[in-house]
Amino acid sequence: MKSFNFTSLFLKRTLGSLKRIYAPCRFQHAQNPPPLVVERALRSIKMDTFEAPLVRNFCIIAHVDHGKSTLADRLLELTGAIPKSKENRQVLDKLDVERERGITVKAAAVSMFYPYKNQTYLLNLIDTPGHVDFSTEVARSLSACQSAILLVDAAQGIQAQTVANFLLACDSFMEVIAIINKIDLKEAKVERTIAQIESEFGLQAKNIIQISAKNGTNCGKLLEQIVEQLPPPNYSRTGLLRLFVFDSVFSSSINSTIINVAVTDGIVRAGDKIASKLSGKTYTVLETGIFMYPDRVKTDALYAGHVGYIICDTKHIQDTIVGDTFYHQGVDVEPLQTFKVPKAMVFAGFFPFDEVQYNTFEQSIERLALNDTGVRIVATSNPAFGKGMRIGFLGLLHMEIFNQRLESEFSQQVITTFPGVAYQCRIVGKDNIKEYGTELLTISDPLKWPDTNIIRETLEPIVDGQILTPTQCAPIIKLICDERRGVLKEEYCIDEKRTLLKYKLPLAEIVYDFFDQLKQVTSGYGTFDYEDSGYEKSNIVKLRFCINNEEIDELSVLCHAKRAQTIGKEVTVKLKENIDRQQYAIKIEAKVHATVLARQNIPPYKKDVGAKLYGGDKTRLLKLLKRQEEGKERMRSIANIQVPRDAIIAVLKRKL
Repeated sequence: MKSFNFTSLFLKRTLGSLKRIYAPCRFQHAQNPPPLVVERALRSIKMDTFEAPLVRNFCIIAHVDHGKSTLADRLLELTGAIPKSKENRQVLDKLDVERERGITVKAAAVSMFYPYKNQTYLLNLIDTPGHVDFSTEVARSLSACQSAILLVDAAQGIQAQTVANFLLACDSFMEVIAIINKIDLKEAKVERTIAQIESEFGLQAKNIIQISAKNGTNCGKLLEQIVEQLPPPNYSRTGLLRLFVFDSVFSSSINSTIINVAVTDGIVRAGDKIASKLSGKTYTVLETGIFMYPDRVKTDALYAGHVGYIICDTKHIQDTIVGDTFYHQGVDVEPLQTFKVPKAMVFAGFFPFDEVQYNTFEQSIERLALNDTGVRIVATSNPAFGKGMRIGFLGLLHMEIFNQRLESEFSQQVITTFPGVAYQCRIVGKDNIKEYGTELLTISDPLKWPDTNIIRETLEPIVDGQILTPTQCAPIIKLICDERRGVLKEEYCIDEKRTLLKYKLPLAEIVYDFFDQLKQVTSGYGTFDYEDSGYEKSNIVKLRFCINNEEIDELSVLCHAKRAQTIGKEVTVKLKENIDRQQYAIKIEAKVHATVLARQNIPPYKKDVGAKLYGGDKTRLLKLLKRQEEGKERMRSIANIQVPRDAIIAVLKRKL
């Protein structure tokens, strides 16, 4: 590859004068790392020289753990955005939860400057998550790009989410470069992976680049192909301003919202008056800039084709809506085609551990949800925990991450109720339909489930699932799916060692431990992806828990009739373990309608009322025992059983 004088060609041409002068270095093969292009002495970067033909907006899409973040590290090093160092690991994964789990949760944007053939190109990279629960992050990242790098692990080959993300890119009519990563591994099967990519995606073998993101092998070649093969944005600076909002985050340091935008037409500068297509509200732009690791860098403006951020005089965090179109005030434009936000699949109640902290809890939820379009929030209340939020998520991992971020980023201790799905029921009676406002109800909160007498039929959500498994594991996977009421729709071999199973499955059967069980029986080689497939008729019941015939509302569960007894046994045992013995017997029951499905008894303390008697007076002893029993009966009949709050928390606690 031709070498370049980085200082003269890049820094002087594009950034102007610096307060420090970097020594020249060779771009690709230098022994020392290239100089940082983020110079804090710069007041702003002039962006007008980067016209659309010199811009590439792309994202990296792949299955989880195929090396997206590692590849992003290498690209940042090669373009001089960060110094080369062994310490560079997941530099774009800034959240504590991302580094702790080793997965990307939030899409991250970063700008790089790449000198190539006497031109300097602006490369805007958006690193995306790979897990199915964060598909909304992938969708909105694709909306800000014109092309994608499809990354496939040479050892694992094509996985379920690889296929799902490729189809998302195809739906957006994107140019795709296929990359095979981890070619340095002993277990790498490069030729097999090439054959899979050709067969599944129709991409030619000669255009597939083989790299090792860990070692940097062929990553320089990838940069060349990004410029040569990927298209520039086809936008006009002279058109009316349109900004696509693809992310936002509240910054406590500036007490405002940083809005991630892709400029599709026109120019935006500080001082411009802009308006929102969705809300109609108007704002003043206070700052424009781009993301250059590790910080934001101010620019004079953002032009058509650029990806960056704006800061406005927004008053509330709700003022920014992901998917919105901003435009110059007073000049009407057509809204941009935005991505489809998937509907929430899993629901749970979130409550502050201390009711006094509700306002802080509510504010933390709002700030965290600001840049997470996958969550749905409704205020709720609970007899045991007071005011809280009923929150919908894209999946159980999404719920885990949200809960963990609340704790780590906002120091919020929360109580979560049973995660469940949204069921439907069709009710009868004109008065009932008038009361509820509709005949068909969609309900995720068991407390809002109608009385059985007015329900005509119940329905549950169904998903179309794709399971990619080693062929020898396919029979046991089928048994697992059968146990979970799955219906096999299609089965075919990807190659001599892997089989793709397509199942129709009830959502409620996969949101808990299905993925963990799949990984266990396939030794980690099985993958699973799913998409919503509507509702189907099913036998859904409300499982109630009672203590001495008093119902505990906060423990009620909606579930399929076949699972009710299993859940009932589990919860009644857990309650027994966490409720102290009293002077009277306590009866814990799990019920559907009037039928008891599970029961546990807590015996009373035994008091020896005859201990003070002498001489073996049996008549006196019987009289005392009878009086004791009558007293317990009176106590049992009038006692208001108070279940300890800690006991309920222990029952609700899940591995989040």
